[in-house]
Amino acid sequence: MDTSPPDLVVLASRVRYEEKRIMAALDRRGSRFTHLDSRSLSVTAATDRYAGRVVLNREVGHYRAWYAAEALEAAGARVVNTAAATHLSGDKWLTSAALLRHGLPTPRTALAMTPEAGLKALAEVGYPAVIKPLVGSWGRLVTRVTDEAMAGAVLEHVAALPSPQSHIVYVQELVPKADRDIRVAVVGGRALGATWRRGEDWRTNVARGAVSEPCHLGPELVRLAVAAAAAVGADIAGVDLIEDGDGRLTVLEVNDRVEFRGFESAHGDIDVAGAIADLLITKAEA
Repeated sequence: MDTSPPDLVVLASRVRYEEKRIMAALDRRGSRFTHLDSRSLSVTAATDRYAGRVVLNREVGHYRAWYAAEALEAAGARVVNTAAATHLSGDKWLTSAALLRHGLPTPRTALAMTPEAGLKALAEVGYPAVIKPLVGSWGRLVTRVTDEAMAGAVLEHVAALPSPQSHIVYVQELVPKADRDIRVAVVGGRALGATWRRGEDWRTNVARGAVSEPCHLGPELVRLAVAAAAAVGADIAGVDLIEDGDGRLTVLEVNDRVEFRGFESAHGDIDVAGAIADLLITKAEA
């Protein structure tokens, strides 16, 4: 009987639908793995306790996920996604900059160092626009502003927030779109499929009540989604795109710890968890 530690680790403080599906997929493939609660993780510098182990990072919180990946990589682990990918894709400005560096279409974006400078940035981007927190998910605190007066009121609240990082203002043009956006699941450089996310709220996040429906995965969607995931260095990604009024695709965000419950429910025959399990096993055997 093999009593050595399993090569695969699933790092997660919350075991949701996605983590259960991934662990079940590993079980079906006969792969030994450990579930490690990231809240219990501590890593001593200059040790190789995790050397050679493949760690799937499913921690929900961005900063804990990023620092856990950094610490585990310093201890010799191969983390999926890497710490660098988590850092890039978890920060909206860094993601926008990476997309632009790789020549990918993305909405006009500006970064202001103070709320006061944010008004100038908004004037340059133009109204209507969107003010977003640099780090966040599920559309929380994302605010649509239609004119300078509204923007000024929002930025007054931003200025009152306690965190210095909150005073760095990320603004983006609001691209006119239908009541839907597109989510493409990418695993190991391969686009598995796409869904429409449709909802009554202008923020079409499934967490805000949007409904996932199958979307045809055309060659342009594949090209943009795979390139966007590569731009931030993500092996596993949920790439969000929208179509403008003329049908042109543009990349909004790249999510490195993608949720895929709605995606799998919409398709029924696309096994995202299985693809992730296969990727981990391949990396462990490499």
